[in-house]
Amino acid sequence: MNVRLKWTLAASAAAVAAVLVLAVGSGDGAAVAQGGGVEIDPDDIGGVVTSADGPEVGVWVIAETTDLPTRFIRIVATDEQGRYVLPDLPEARYDVWVRGYGLVDSGRVSARPGQHLDLDAVVAPDALAAAQVYPAAWWLSMMDLPPGEHSQQWLGSMVTVCLSCHQIGNEATRTIPSDILESSDSHFEAWEKRVAMGPMGAFMDAGYQRFGEQRAMFADWTERVAAGEAPRQTPARPGLLERNVVVTLWDWGTELDGRTDSTGSDVRDATVNANGLVYGVVQPSDILAVIDPVEHRAFNIPIPTDAPRIMTDTPESPYYGNEAIWARAADPRSVAMDGEGRVWLTGRVRGEEEQPDFCTDPGNRFADFFPLERGRRQVFMYDPETEQFSGIDTCFSSDHNQLSHDDVFYYGFRDGVGWVDTKIWDETGDAEAAQGWCPTVIDTNGDGVISPGWTEPDEPVDPARDHRVAYGCYSPAVNDVDGSIWCSDNGPTDDTLVRLDLGDNPPLSCVSEMYKPPPTVTDPPAYGSGGLHLTRDGVAWQDWRGSGHFASFDRSRCDNTSDPTASGQSCPQGWTFNRMFKPTFENASMPINADESYLTQVDHHDVLGFGPETPVYGDVNTDALQVFIPSTGEFVTMRVPYPMGFFSRSSVGRIDDPTTGWKGKGLWSSYSNYAAWHLEGGQGTLQKAVKFQVRPHPLAK
Repeated sequence: MNVRLKWTLAASAAAVAAVLVLAVGSGDGAAVAQGGGVEIDPDDIGGVVTSADGPEVGVWVIAETTDLPTRFIRIVATDEQGRYVLPDLPEARYDVWVRGYGLVDSGRVSARPGQHLDLDAVVAPDALAAAQVYPAAWWLSMMDLPPGEHSQQWLGSMVTVCLSCHQIGNEATRTIPSDILESSDSHFEAWEKRVAMGPMGAFMDAGYQRFGEQRAMFADWTERVAAGEAPRQTPARPGLLERNVVVTLWDWGTELDGRTDSTGSDVRDATVNANGLVYGVVQPSDILAVIDPVEHRAFNIPIPTDAPRIMTDTPESPYYGNEAIWARAADPRSVAMDGEGRVWLTGRVRGEEEQPDFCTDPGNRFADFFPLERGRRQVFMYDPETEQFSGIDTCFSSDHNQLSHDDVFYYGFRDGVGWVDTKIWDETGDAEAAQGWCPTVIDTNGDGVISPGWTEPDEPVDPARDHRVAYGCYSPAVNDVDGSIWCSDNGPTDDTLVRLDLGDNPPLSCVSEMYKPPPTVTDPPAYGSGGLHLTRDGVAWQDWRGSGHFASFDRSRCDNTSDPTASGQSCPQGWTFNRMFKPTFENASMPINADESYLTQVDHHDVLGFGPETPVYGDVNTDALQVFIPSTGEFVTMRVPYPMGFFSRSSVGRIDDPTTGWKGKGLWSSYSNYAAWHLEGGQGTLQKAVKFQVRPHPLAK
């Protein structure tokens, strides 16, 4: 068995330097003046950051303005001499200050583009003061996982379930609102109250109560935080490549928003919609949030629907009382852009009980093969030219998606894969004609086809019949090499990849394959699979939100793909696992991260400058995207240090001008925290659209 495992704990200076030369080149010729001065253009601000300890290396300089139509923020890091350049700022007055690990925030200084500005950093007087700007994971790592009836792995998995909606360890969660605490006899009683409050109170409380007596770990944690205890693990400052990252943010949406997913281009062609509007679906607000990054303005587009409203009643919130702030109808979830710049999103076009007849009618070949009696979420298409929405009634419950090169959107659902052929939809406007779906059934009898009469997931495998697997396709991805669709689920104990070959006559020709890593391939064991994307040569990249691994699976290395026992163990040699250092629960008997990864994307078009086909995934609890460079096995962290609370559900590259190097391209993402009021700044704070760019060096203009 040839299973490869690489543990990436720290980048060697030589390896990172090599990546620096190979990935981003030798620079763009920015000149540095003598005496530590920094050369700037009329639209830049630059200078040197020093503290009582001397030049501050790898700290962030933040410029923020409200002079533009929407709040605008640009963030860079200092180089090895404490120098910085904030490039290409729109004309406005900016508040500029320094944030960094080991520091407390400096005072804000007013400045305008074209100004040299040396800044005084402030060394933190103690560990507690320094920790105020640590991402949530470092605070969560203080939590003691107690012994008891639930294993520590299970407890770690349950924490990641909570992290699917919001951070744990940020100021909003490591402290308890004073009105709740004052009306409680203890932190334990306060936790019993707080998790049952707000729009998602019933869901949160159900998960919380499953901890049993061990839920006392939350109360113990917040008591120690309230007593002034600080994290013992500390984050590292940005390294060589990480100091080249430029982060730009714009306010958008509303202060009640949560779970924002965004798109600015076509994942297949990053030149689509160059310099155009960026769109975000906001689930609790029934809107498309929109940012114009050229004019720096934001606006919202209501999503029309005939679906009945949901979440009209809500438990009392410490922030908004009994106001039903997340009452909604469209409930939009994921979003993508096609080659014409049209915006495709999932949402509710009708009620769950109003399933079209063709979804179960034997006259429909897909329904005859695998009828679908319920569909919770369907598909919308928004055309920016006409400013009109079209609703496409799908039988399957649509969620995350990917667009293939033949213009078919594939959507994962609980029991398989569905799709909408955009060409057929454009020609006919017929939802039934434009869609199809297949269950995930494995050819366990080895006859090369899937025949009805398969064994169901709760039945033992029968060698004379095929076998359906109960596997949710939370994160679908298209393999450009052979057109197959790959799926990853997101449960705390999921450990599976599923491949679906549609064949030439779906659903009759649909055949699935299932792959699991060997149980002893990693330490800790790989568990809790998450996001998925494939490179153009057919390698699948999958983040593991439970165990903290980042894995690749190369089917071309398989000696055998048949799986008569449906064990998923037919190709152990296809797997490679990597794991980066993150803060872990200190008393755990196995390394459990105080963090969770989310969805994975591949930078097909080299918008970040680390090379084409570079995989990227979002971290919920570290305010970051993680870039993995396969050629060196190194991770590059692209941190958003302000406002704290960033985590990404998806990202997409866009090239606005291919002739201007790093300036003309970037990776777009968004804040996806379920509760905007959990972000730094608290109630009234807006979610952000985020653009990441990577310069050849920290002083590039």
